[in-house]
Amino acid sequence: MRLSAIAVPIMLMALLLPLPAHAQTARIELHAFRSTTLTDQQFLNGVKEGQPVTIAGELRLPRARTSRLPAVVLLHGSGGLSASHAAWAEELTGMGIAVFLVDSFTGRGIVSVSASQDTLGRLAMIIDAYRALDLLAPDSRIDADRIALMGFSRGGQSVLYASLRRFQKMHGPPGIEFAAYIPFYPSCNTRFRDDENVTGRPVHIHHGLDDNYVPIEPCQAYVDRLYAAGKKNVVLTEYPGAHHSFDNPANPTPVRAERSQSTALCVLQEDGNGRVINSKTGKPFSYRDTCVRLGPTVGYNAEQHAAAVKSVKEFL
Repeated sequence: MRLSAIAVPIMLMALLLPLPAHAQTARIELHAFRSTTLTDQQFLNGVKEGQPVTIAGELRLPRARTSRLPAVVLLHGSGGLSASHAAWAEELTGMGIAVFLVDSFTGRGIVSVSASQDTLGRLAMIIDAYRALDLLAPDSRIDADRIALMGFSRGGQSVLYASLRRFQKMHGPPGIEFAAYIPFYPSCNTRFRDDENVTGRPVHIHHGLDDNYVPIEPCQAYVDRLYAAGKKNVVLTEYPGAHHSFDNPANPTPVRAERSQSTALCVLQEDGNGRVINSKTGKPFSYRDTCVRLGPTVGYNAEQHAAAVKSVKEFL
């Protein structure tokens, strides 16, 4: 199902009940935790033992706490954690929700992958999300049944596909899963095996209609496919006039990200051996393929940012 950001109805899926709106961040903690770096082929074939890595996350706890807190695990995009993610954290802690901002890059010696996307597999951050859930669920301050997953761009893709039952079975923590999934402008141009078998938990995708970095059309097609398969819990909200990273004030006007790699023209699929194939060439996908282009647009849209904040708060 698709919704316009012009008139987003209040979601009646109150999985994460907000505490008083005056709550703010009262405590910040840094937590190191173990994860694994897998190639996409290793991930898709269910390999468990990849390159071990220690990464970290910042846990922000709101002041108001009368019982166990709901929480949101937040995944960044290709440029790493930024002030825009911190701003989202403040919006959420203001609702009385704890936020765990995962840094998937520093522990791996990465600053950014915008100009070199093959530095880290596209699916690797799904493992990080599952391990973050492992970390938070036993915390006596957190309600393990009310932990949502939210992410942006590359992180948004990880959020979207972390909802697949197949991936949860291969890599997720046993006996627990995220309460909801909130991907922002994710890439949807790869068709994975059994990717219509998504969680029964709500999935709310947010995407700009003017995004030429990670176009919305493959996400529209994917959501239509899910809806046809009876997955009524998946919603796509479309934001008119919004470019990629429309919620990030760092680029107040649209600009070209000259060196950033975009797969906007690529159509990809997983083959029977767990390889991601370029559908046009029939060969394993590479960032040297001619469908990969440079110089997509990024830009802030204050109106649609405000609409997205409202929508996320209503959803939670």
